[in-house]
Amino acid sequence: MSQTAAVPPPGPVAAPLPAGGGGASFAVILSLSFCHLLNDMMQSLVPALYPILKANYGLDFGQVGLITLAFQCTASLLQPLVGAYTDRHPLPYSLPVGMASTLAGLLVLSQASSYPVILGAAALIGVGSSVFHPESSRVARLASGGRYGLAQSLFQVGGNVGSAVGPLLAAFIVAPRGQGSIAWFSGAALLAMLVLVRVGGWYRGRRPARARRAGREAGAAPLSRGRVLFAIGVLVVLLFSKNVYTASLSSYYTFYLIHRFGVSVQAAQVLLFVFLASLVAGALAGGAVGDRVGRLPVIWFSILGVLPFTLALPYAGLPLTVVLSVVIGVIMSSAFSAILVYAQDLLPGKVGLVAGLFFGFSFGLGGLGAAALGELADRIGIDAVYSLCSFLPLLGVLTALLPRIERGREPG
Repeated sequence: MSQTAAVPPPGPVAAPLPAGGGGASFAVILSLSFCHLLNDMMQSLVPALYPILKANYGLDFGQVGLITLAFQCTASLLQPLVGAYTDRHPLPYSLPVGMASTLAGLLVLSQASSYPVILGAAALIGVGSSVFHPESSRVARLASGGRYGLAQSLFQVGGNVGSAVGPLLAAFIVAPRGQGSIAWFSGAALLAMLVLVRVGGWYRGRRPARARRAGREAGAAPLSRGRVLFAIGVLVVLLFSKNVYTASLSSYYTFYLIHRFGVSVQAAQVLLFVFLASLVAGALAGGAVGDRVGRLPVIWFSILGVLPFTLALPYAGLPLTVVLSVVIGVIMSSAFSAILVYAQDLLPGKVGLVAGLFFGFSFGLGGLGAAALGELADRIGIDAVYSLCSFLPLLGVLTALLPRIERGREPG
């Protein structure tokens, strides 16, 4: 098998992964993307279950937001620590171990009979994310052959597909069969563990020195420590604008549709799937375009460029709301891989730390945003929350403060 040939995401009986080389190892990247699909599909069951849990346990919006916060905080707080540790001490087989935590969280959630147990199950699923994302991002970069944006986009697309499929499965499997049917998805965790064992074997065959050299290959313009920290701070603010707005859609979109347009729970879940599916196209395009034109133009477009559509959304009817949410999803989702690769270029050789920080910030900011928006929705109403959130992309003007560090198109 040629290392540069794209192949379908392998299952546990697929052909051996390539041993590595100068080119991109797409079998490895697509294996990670496939596992990202399974991982985020399982994780997306948590917000997809919110209407069911809210009805079954008499929760208010604030308590719903705290479920998201419990999940996001374990992922956020642990991811940078995992990334920093594995920059120094690679752990090739940590990926299946992290997936085992997700498996445990699913099983606990399927049998949870009280609100505290639901919070604990969500936290376990978050621990799985804290291990999976930084290490998978590192391996994807190592296998990229220099096409860093494309590799991160392919990896991210798997997660976006999984996030989109989760609500659909919740609508047609979990909603009619009840909370206990969540346990059925433990098979997906077991499958991901098998694939990740094989990916770990490929990663183990790479010498640590070579992995560190791959992290330095992106290079960066010489910047002072202060300028680097300032640029990282700007990127965090941009992630805040992106992720808090995304949290308003992914966590409360179903409630918004039900309240404003009177659609059924199943119809709302299907429309949530449509929005989440739009994130796939944007994520894939953002990395590929970033490799060609640079990260900063993509960041400009994906944050500030979405503003006219977010401002229009609170005033649209149902058909236009669906169209606008798709446009918003495509544009906004193109930001993450560009931001991540740009940050990795700012801090060469610290791939795991950067991935942990930015995946962690994504989860954490989304969780804090979901909790805050839930409390706000209890006080001023879900419609008013959507109107306020529509102004968040204005923070995209801060992209002007980011230094130009790129050297042009990445090697392919």
